[in-house]
Order: sequence, then structure tokens, then C-alpha cells
Amino acid sequence: MFNPQALQRLNPKLPGLARAKSKDSICHRHFIFLVECKERLEYVLMQDEKGTRYALLAYGAWGLFPLYWKLLAHVPAIEILYNRVFWSWVFYTVLITFQKQRFTWKISIPRPQLKIISIASVLLTVNWFIYIWAVNAGHIVETSLGYFINPLVSVGLGVWIQKETLNRDKKISIAIAALGVAILTYEAGRLPWIALSLAVSFGLYGLLKKRANISGVESGQFESLIMILPVLGIVFFTQGPMVGLEPSPMSTFNTVALLIFSGIVTGLPLVWFTEAARRLPLNILGLFQYLAPTLQFLTGVFIFHEAVSDLKWVGFFFIWMALAFISIQSLRKSRRRIT
Repeated sequence: MFNPQALQRLNPKLPGLARAKSKDSICHRHFIFLVECKERLEYVLMQDEKGTRYALLAYGAWGLFPLYWKLLAHVPAIEILYNRVFWSWVFYTVLITFQKQRFTWKISIPRPQLKIISIASVLLTVNWFIYIWAVNAGHIVETSLGYFINPLVSVGLGVWIQKETLNRDKKISIAIAALGVAILTYEAGRLPWIALSLAVSFGLYGLLKKRANISGVESGQFESLIMILPVLGIVFFTQGPMVGLEPSPMSTFNTVALLIFSGIVTGLPLVWFTEAARRLPLNILGLFQYLAPTLQFLTGVFIFHEAVSDLKWVGFFFIWMALAFISIQSLRKSRRRIT
């Protein structure tokens, strides 16, 4: 990514420029070319550095989500979901108001995209609810599996829905991952439905967001707004308001504070991710997506001491091998295009 405005900041008083002009126009053009290359390189390196920081912040935050939701383990998952949705909408609204320097209720999303975003919001609601419930029910390791296999599910959805072609490398990766899922299914005595539900719902969500092509903040605001009323209705009909809070004032205050900050915890990583996506190539950004499930897996095993049998380690090994294989092949192809 090169900023054209960087060319306008060339200083005509740079050492050597006058001498270059006095000799001949060719030397002058060469000198200008070298200065432009230097500025281009500096700009690209600066953008890569900022993009890397934003990607680490985004995926690091997502990877540490279990630590936050565990603090709300005494609150029903549906109530956490409602607060997360509502306060996310508040966060996005405040952010958009700050960016536009005025408060607005108007949704600036074209009509054709509204239906797509509405369906995407339903999928995101399902994904959030399953994730929150699974974390507080002691299934953090299985949630990490869902986000490990999500890139491969996205490849499958691209072939099935987008009619994309499946090359040999992707076929090998999917086959290796399928073997890993089969081993995990055999070990658990059931399909890993939590992992598969998370992977499929988020994969479909990503596919719809790609088709909608709407900025992350505006899309997040509308998705949260769409989710508020249905989730609130479920809360009142199944749980009643504010069910599950501890009776002591301090405990109630802490819980309410955590529920309110769930909006920031949800919205801020998306802002970071958007900034990273603007600055980094997709093949580099794609490598960061494995940071979140890795942190989730380590959190489940070493902090919350979830049991992982030898056979489960074998299943995860095949999943990791599939991801490593497809990532290495993608990087090699990217380097060939550059050279």
C-alpha cells in the first residue's frame, strides 16, 4: 500500500538534489526515483508494523475471551448474550458518533445489503450464545477446536456455495482435518457439535459479510440493533430480567460492570481487526487467525484444567497439521507471485 500523498512531501532542498539538477535531467530523474522508492519502503514498513500490532491486539483479545466470560459464570448465558448485544450496540453507536462528529439514528446501509446483514446477525447471535454457554459449561477446549477448523469450513463453503475450485493442497488439508475430527468424535463418543456449530455459524457469517461488503463498525452497529429485541424477548420469556445475579451489593456491582464492559470487549477487537485488515496482506493476516484458538486451547488446558486425553491430543495434532500444511502452501504461492 503506497500513499500517493507521500510524493507531494518531497523536499526540493534535500542534499544532492541541486547538484543532480545541474548535471542533467536523467540524473535528476534517477535521484527522484530513489527518493520515491525510499518513501514507499518506509510507508509499507510502517503500515506492516501497525497492522501487525492491530492483528496481535485483535486475535489476542479474542483468544483471551474465556477468561472474561468465566468471571460471569454465575449469570445465565442468555442474559450475558443480551447484555453483550446491547452494550455492543452502544459502543458502536458512540464510535460512529465520534467519527462523524454528530449523533445519528439513521442506518447508512444500502437496502440490498440489509437482508444479508440481518441473516448474518442471526448467525452471529447463535455463534455468541453457543460460545458463551460452552465456555461457562467447561468446554473451552472444544470451542478452540471450532475456531481451528473454521478456516477449513470456510474453504468448504466456498466450494459448495461460491462454486470455487478446490486445488490439490486444499483437498489434502480438508482430508487431514476430517481425519482429526473423526478421531475427536471417536474419543468423545459423539460428534463435536459445539466445535462444528461454532465453525459453521461463523463460516456462514463470514461468507455473508464478504457478500455485503460493509464497513465493520457500521455493520456491527446494525447487527447489534437487529439482535437486541429477539434476545431481550428470550430473556424475559425464559429467564426473567436480571436472573442469576448474586445478592450482595458489591457482587451485583461487579457483575453489572462486567456486563456493561462486555460491549467494549466485543467491539474493540473488531475495530483493531478492521485496522489490521486495511494494512496487512490477506495471506499474512490469515496466519494470525490461529492465535485466538491457540490461546483458548491453552487457557482451557493450563488455567481451567480441562481434561485432554492422549487420543484427543492426536486429533488436535491432525487439525494443526492440516492448518500448517495449507498455510505453508499459501505462503509459497504468494512468494512465487511476488517474484
